[in-house]
Amino acid sequence: MFETLTALPPDSILGLSAAFKLDPNPKKIDLGVGVYKDEQGNTPILDSVAKAQQLLLASETSKVYITPQGNQGFINGMLSLLLGEDSLILNNSRVAAVQAPGGCGALRILAELLMRIDENTTVWVSDPTWANHMPLLGDAGLTLKTYPYFDKQSASIKFDEMMDCLSKVGPKDVVLLHGCCHNPTGADLSKEQWQELAILAARVGFLPFVDTAYQGFGEGIEQDTYGLRLLTEHVDEVIVAASCSKNFGLYRERVGLAAIICKDEKTKDIAQSQIQRIARGIYSMPPSYGGALVDIILNNKDLYDLWTKEVDAMRNRMTLLREMLVTNLNNQGVDKDFSFINAQKGMFSFLCIPPEQVQILRKDHSVYFVDSSRVNIAGINHSNVEALAKAIAQTM
Repeated sequence: MFETLTALPPDSILGLSAAFKLDPNPKKIDLGVGVYKDEQGNTPILDSVAKAQQLLLASETSKVYITPQGNQGFINGMLSLLLGEDSLILNNSRVAAVQAPGGCGALRILAELLMRIDENTTVWVSDPTWANHMPLLGDAGLTLKTYPYFDKQSASIKFDEMMDCLSKVGPKDVVLLHGCCHNPTGADLSKEQWQELAILAARVGFLPFVDTAYQGFGEGIEQDTYGLRLLTEHVDEVIVAASCSKNFGLYRERVGLAAIICKDEKTKDIAQSQIQRIARGIYSMPPSYGGALVDIILNNKDLYDLWTKEVDAMRNRMTLLREMLVTNLNNQGVDKDFSFINAQKGMFSFLCIPPEQVQILRKDHSVYFVDSSRVNIAGINHSNVEALAKAIAQTM
């Protein structure tokens, strides 16, 4: 029966990674795959995680399944991290949540929940958005539409166009928003823009769907929750997908959270039963290890303090890398103004150059990133930034 299948094109980012590995150039530069890298190009295990691993190894006595909703300490810690320790929403028991296999798993669980509510649900995503949003949400059966977000010509957010579009969406529609560090552009809404958006959400009645995968990489662990918390002050219902891959460095452990903020405790209890049943039907029980590590870190003051310092260090390093790239590009005398890179947040930036130039950089200079011109800022370091800037200048 498999003869009925047709071959699909390779994943663009995974294909890029494979091409990078095959490139014999010893000075090749990888700015494609979205993982944090240190100055040596490694993706390290955080010290806080390493210490938590030791504590877990010493205390774990069984490998029996954990509960369907996941590690409750992890869930409670993550909800406090997202909504605040003194959150009235949490105190009033308005949040249903499950531990999920990564942010991707959280997105899919919430997509399946939306399908149970109404199979004709439309989800609006930013143009552009993270490429994997499309299969994770669309393959669940949801209808996807886009709202204007980023202008490559001016390297800025199309906020007026975005607001105009979202003012016309249906009251039962869902709007996917990046909590911070927009992927792929790195262009985040200002506080004033978040305030306008929150007022619009309350007026129109659409359901905000916040994907937060980079908390702490934008302006700070607490500061990066501004948009999410503001939305919860204006509307009764918000759904949230959170990932621990980047800020905890737990990529391969696949640790995420799917959360539903409801209008009251009764609705929360119903939503909790639904998402647990969805999770049960997809993967039965969540993996334990990564969630247990996050639980230990978030609920151990010394490890929490260490973790926050490590997140601050990663964020500050990426800010410095942005400055280094812009300075080196200016030193090369490029005609294009790349100062917008310094205003963007997190791991990613759009260089706002055409695909043809991206391909030349790959072919002639062994610089690898996707055709959209999204680069992983964390792939830059002191030893390659000058060569990168020269390659971009020569290509342009």
